[in-house]
Amino acid sequence: MTDPAATRILDAALPHVPFDGWSEATLRAAAQSAAVGTDLARALFPRGGLDLALAYHRQGDARMIAALADRDLGALRFRERVALAVRLRLEGADREAVRRAAALMALPQNAPEAARAVWATADSIWTALGDTSVDGNWYSKRAILAGVYSSVVLYWLGDDSDGAADTWAFLDRRIEDVMRFEQTKARIKASPVLNATLGLPLRVLEGLRKPQPPGPMPGTWQD
Repeated sequence: MTDPAATRILDAALPHVPFDGWSEATLRAAAQSAAVGTDLARALFPRGGLDLALAYHRQGDARMIAALADRDLGALRFRERVALAVRLRLEGADREAVRRAAALMALPQNAPEAARAVWATADSIWTALGDTSVDGNWYSKRAILAGVYSSVVLYWLGDDSDGAADTWAFLDRRIEDVMRFEQTKARIKASPVLNATLGLPLRVLEGLRKPQPPGPMPGTWQD
């Protein structure tokens, strides 16, 4: 978050979340604690607790990216880099804040925002790890990782093992499942018979292209 007032409100909200969740009451209390006026707080978080929870999620993504940038990943296999990214993302989070956010995002009206938030996390991880794909792999990598991340978060929320050891073992198993899926895709492409019978969905996916940012609006000046 770049707005100092928004950052102060978010930081002040965390002590209230275990009691009031990501709610209007939490926003009011946080604004008061952060000495931010009610009108400004409402402008920064117009949907109240939902926008607060989403801001907390984005903050977690940003911190994960920064933590990855400080690591030497050269000696790690790619699956180990992905596992490290997910682990850093969760280790930097407050479990009760995530639990309350998960409950809020589970409401039907918040499903689109929940999906966008998880997709953004998967995109942040792949981008931080240097993914350069522009075809259907851009979508499949993020969709698969979003599924892995979601399942690991749910496991982590219920994990009482020492140092979340069970969660990290579960994460390794899920990534191993993904690697087997990628190996299966490669075998399908390499086999004329399998490619003829099962390759159509893969070819359709590969025909997709990474979304491009919109160009400049008419009348805008470009340096």
